Amino acid sequence: MEVLSKAGLHGAFLGLLRAPCSKHIAVTCRRCLPMSCQAALRPLLRAAGCCFVFAPRAVAATSRFYLPHHSQSLRNESIRCWSNIPFITVPLSRTHGKSFAHRSELKHAKRIVVKLGSAVVTRGDECGLALGRLASIVEQVSVLQNQGREMMIVTSGAVAFGKQRLRHEILLSQSVRQALHSGQSQLKDMAIPVLEARACAAAGQSGLMALYEAMFTQYSICAAQVISVKDNDSLAARLAVEMKTDLLIVLSDVEGLFDSPPGSDDAKLIDIFYPGDQQSVTFGTKSRVGMGGMEAKVKAALWALQGGTSVVIANGTHPKISGHVITDIVEGKKVGTFFSEVKPAGPTVEQQGEMSRAGGRTLAALQPEQRAEIIYRLADLLTDQREEILLANKKDLEEAENKGRLALPLLKRLSLSASKLNSLAIGLRQIAASSQDSVGRIIRRTRIAKDLELEQVTVPIGVLLVIFESRPDCLPQVSALAIASGNGLLLKGGKEAAYSNQILHHLTQEALSIHGVKDAVQLVNTREEVEDLCRLDKLIDLIIPRGSSQLVRNIQKAAKGIPVMGHSEGICHVYVDADASVEKVTRIIRDSKCEYPAACNALETLLIHRDLLRTPLFDQIIDMLRVEQVKIHAGPKFASYLTFSPSEVKSLRTEYGDLECCIEVVDGVREAVEHIHKYGSSHTDVIITENEETAEFFLQHVDSACVFWNASTRFSDGYRFGLGAEVGISTSRIHARGPVGIEGLLTTKWLLRGDNHVVSDFSEHGSMKYLHESLPVPHRNSS
Repeated sequence: MEVLSKAGLHGAFLGLLRAPCSKHIAVTCRRCLPMSCQAALRPLLRAAGCCFVFAPRAVAATSRFYLPHHSQSLRNESIRCWSNIPFITVPLSRTHGKSFAHRSELKHAKRIVVKLGSAVVTRGDECGLALGRLASIVEQVSVLQNQGREMMIVTSGAVAFGKQRLRHEILLSQSVRQALHSGQSQLKDMAIPVLEARACAAAGQSGLMALYEAMFTQYSICAAQVISVKDNDSLAARLAVEMKTDLLIVLSDVEGLFDSPPGSDDAKLIDIFYPGDQQSVTFGTKSRVGMGGMEAKVKAALWALQGGTSVVIANGTHPKISGHVITDIVEGKKVGTFFSEVKPAGPTVEQQGEMSRAGGRTLAALQPEQRAEIIYRLADLLTDQREEILLANKKDLEEAENKGRLALPLLKRLSLSASKLNSLAIGLRQIAASSQDSVGRIIRRTRIAKDLELEQVTVPIGVLLVIFESRPDCLPQVSALAIASGNGLLLKGGKEAAYSNQILHHLTQEALSIHGVKDAVQLVNTREEVEDLCRLDKLIDLIIPRGSSQLVRNIQKAAKGIPVMGHSEGICHVYVDADASVEKVTRIIRDSKCEYPAACNALETLLIHRDLLRTPLFDQIIDMLRVEQVKIHAGPKFASYLTFSPSEVKSLRTEYGDLECCIEVVDGVREAVEHIHKYGSSHTDVIITENEETAEFFLQHVDSACVFWNASTRFSDGYRFGLGAEVGISTSRIHARGPVGIEGLLTTKWLLRGDNHVVSDFSEHGSMKYLHESLPVPHRNSS
């Protein structure tokens, strides 16, 4: 063991990292960590493949810095991704000096401190380490280190590790003495004395570091250790500031900072915490293990924030999230509590969700005529403010074209016109007219027993989150349906339609204000990622995505606890039967494919009866598609009939969303049905035939949300169905299916009216009997 002065610390670090040796280096110092080693650590943190582990629990009263040697030479290996941790490439060019203002900026953090609380690294019995959890943390830190970041860990664990060793030694010692004294070989229950924390730390420190070294070695990373007697939270904060780190991650056994003690009835997780907000928080007791509680963490976090380091406090023990909590934080995901010095101009999305729920309940309590009046007013505003709306939409189109970030089909969806606004207004008036008999409608009445009557009535679902791309016309449509059904609404539009969405939302709130329910419809303007919104299961009751199939799939994957209503793909088929009419075929196919190829209800696969090949009708179909510049892909069977065929399709489950389609051959209606069930998406499928029996077979056997006979797939639409509009087309098999209008946004509740009724009266020897008589349902008059 070599004892060095403070001046020799830097050289000792360099010697440790550059040359293999068999000895440890100790530096005696009675001051706190940064006074001795900040100058030495700064250049060393830039060394490739080195991660520093700071263990605050020392083996003696005097602070010492131990730098155990890593026996394996450092190697510049290619960056890899382990397990399910996503690899990301990030420009790490930020200059330290000011903390990040938003979560999305955390991906630019270059130097990061991860503080592991005692509850994170300790098992539930407080005797030994949570090895699986610790291995996951090491993996995540290694991923970030190998991305080119500079990682430091402030960790507890020596006490738990030492306690495990000492308990084992005490039990072994007691059992041996007992056997020698009594001559008995059987072990009896023996009391374990209370172990002093410093003794446990002294016994466990070396083993803890050896464990870290072994774990980091698996990722070709050298781990160097520094020990200091210091409170974990303040040590981590001071280290973060002194070393000019970009981010401090504090992992504890709670999800983050709550406004009252976690577990209490009204406790709410604080997403973003700002300096000066301490008065709004009631702190509880500290965790079962560790030196400090949440109050100490907040003080340390605010101190680090003042020093220019961003801070996130999150849960490192939850089994579902701890496996990727560190990487999720660095990627800017909504995890834990983010400390920021920049307060947003408007409400947070959590506040918007609460406002929407309260406004929706007030909206549902209005009379049907009042809700209809709001929608009529919104329809009038769409035409009265036409010029302002089109001017805002023009700005969106110009920005999208200048940046070149939108494909042509998305640009078409983004574009508004006077005729489109007129159609929107007409659709909204249809919704208003049909909304008179929606909320509170009695759909069943039953007399359970004498003077005991039951009703089932329609009620709103609650708070809807509608996420949509490009199409700003979706905003007034969805708003009108939410208003008619009495639901609160959160809207998340794409950046490409920002100006259009803002003015349309402003007009929606203006219409809502006539009956004081302005808060019911909220437009999310914060930097919330879609994946983060999908985690707000306590605020949102149903998610409805409107956009590409990829968007829908991403939302369905991200929404763990919230139902999603929609369709991931729109693979629509048209089957041309042998008995199809020549006059009808080309018209229906042209409309289905070419009228709006980007729509989810556009034709993607054309099924042709085998007998129609090499007939004039088949030639007409091909000629029409060529004139319309539709690119044709051949299915496997169709390709086998041709000497020179179009490019063979890569997959029969393709949604092209453009002027492309697949042609495949089938032997008849039964094979067409089988093909649709195998490769379709249960959206919309069509048969063209003059044979009524064949058509009915198709209509009854195709298991899709919409099945048509001699009609274009493009009729699959809420407005065309007479619903006024739609929030989307659902291919799910529960609740709403197909174009979803007002009815699809309602659920039911049961109302039971009695007179001192109790279940015991209906027992075998009771005085009452069940009647279960159906009663007539009153019909509400609608204007």
